Amino acid sequence: MKASTDMKAVRFHEYGDPDVLRYEDTEQPAPGAGQVRVRVAATSFNSVDGNIRAGFMRGPIPTELPHTPGIDIAGTVDALGEGVTGLAVGDDVVGFLPMDRPGAAAEYALAPAEALTAAPENVPLADAAALPLVGLTAYQALFDHGKLTAGQRVLINGAGGAVGGYAVQLAKNAGAHVIATGSPRSGAAVTSAGADEVIDHTATSVTAAVTEPVDIALNLAPVDPAELAALVTVIRPGGVLVNTTVWMPAPSDEDRDVRGIDLFVRSDAGQLAHLVALVDSGELRVEVAERVPLAELPALHARAAQGAVHGKVVVVPPTA
Repeated sequence: MKASTDMKAVRFHEYGDPDVLRYEDTEQPAPGAGQVRVRVAATSFNSVDGNIRAGFMRGPIPTELPHTPGIDIAGTVDALGEGVTGLAVGDDVVGFLPMDRPGAAAEYALAPAEALTAAPENVPLADAAALPLVGLTAYQALFDHGKLTAGQRVLINGAGGAVGGYAVQLAKNAGAHVIATGSPRSGAAVTSAGADEVIDHTATSVTAAVTEPVDIALNLAPVDPAELAALVTVIRPGGVLVNTTVWMPAPSDEDRDVRGIDLFVRSDAGQLAHLVALVDSGELRVEVAERVPLAELPALHARAAQGAVHGKVVVVPPTA
């Protein structure tokens, strides 16, 4: 029988392939000043989790080993550290955890109090783990960097992914004309998210299909550099290209004042609270493709490494 201070977690003790991940017993963490302990309802899988595990992110995101992945968290406040105000034991919360600290692929996790906001009430608590990182990426791309306003034309390249689904909904809610690229597999989902036009990028070039210039282009897909550069040509003078594939810098066109911006998503509880409000008002749908038990996270990483994970996957620890 487990001791009361033990918990299950998935951790890696060395960088490498998915098989370095271990489902194991470890000690429940105690919250320090400004932290809360959360009983985890779910975390989610993000592609950056695989890059951190493989050791590709050691420069920008230094982690101590062993490391627990899981940047998104949804759960219930279980204990408060010194100086925490505005949260109480029993509160259901959601948040985006610091990437260089132990994550939420565990039964309990620590979170900075300022990273958390109240969880949405209109979706199951575990499903709320599908929102923070990808929702904030979409929001920051459109509004912090794209400065999107009603009536503008937005091209979302890679709209069939998890970030793209939120980006289409948020842009449409903001009164934009949304042009989205997707594969035949994702076309229906992109249309139901609110896209005005859907381009099947497997059948035509995106630049040929965009007949009028756009104000903002988001690139959410790992395209080759030539395709990324081509997106600049469909943006009007003074417009912006926001790129989330940060290993490939965003191109720009200084002659036409088209700016290229590389987006590094940041935790922002205020923005996340706004997204939660949109979920609760029915204006933003949380889409979950799969729910996977925590013990199967190593296998999920292996599937993702083979390109066999589609849509947002939430990862659920065992219930006591």
